[in-house]
Amino acid sequence: MKISVIIPALNEAASIVTAATSAQEGGADEVIVADGGSGDETCLLAEMNGARVVSSPLGRAVQQNAGAREASGDVLLFLHADNWLGRDAVSQVRSAVDRKQSNLCGAFQQRIEAAPFIYRLLERGNVERARWLGLPYGDQAIFVTRDLFDQVGGFPEEPFLEDVLLMQRLRRLSWPLLLTGPVHVSPRRWEQRGVLRQSLQNWAILTAFSLGTSPQRLINWYR
Repeated sequence: MKISVIIPALNEAASIVTAATSAQEGGADEVIVADGGSGDETCLLAEMNGARVVSSPLGRAVQQNAGAREASGDVLLFLHADNWLGRDAVSQVRSAVDRKQSNLCGAFQQRIEAAPFIYRLLERGNVERARWLGLPYGDQAIFVTRDLFDQVGGFPEEPFLEDVLLMQRLRRLSWPLLLTGPVHVSPRRWEQRGVLRQSLQNWAILTAFSLGTSPQRLINWYR
């Protein structure tokens, strides 16, 4: 069984080495950086550190689908460029697939790399959302068997909430697993915008989406 890690990137020279190296050191069989047109050294650094670079039109969903098309793995793991995998994360996926012997999907518990206790509350809230709603977000490093990914048509190529849209499709066929991981997460968005403000905004966006607001409209709230 081969596991391919796919990292969508745009101008992520500061973090791409850490992300790619974490996948390789964890035992991934293949690391693909799906680049959306970086103007910095993202692609060079990725290739220098053993990743294969795939060029794609800009857009996280489009980039991840482009990476998936090029991947040779039986399992696809999608890792944000400013996140990195814990040492045992890839082996946990391998063990889960070996145990279940069928199509599956899932994600990881997070470790947000900031000390204040409020981040531990965020981590717990994200665990409960994934467990009870079956909706892990992309920054929890979604993984899925190739056959199941192809069966649902990959990521819906919307400009926003592609992770939620994908998981809505997947959970109808296979309730997502939540592995201990962890996946390490950069706190930069929370630090830039404030933890409370960002968290309330995330829940407001998810609520609005569940009530029928389109991703095209919601992306303007998020920016």
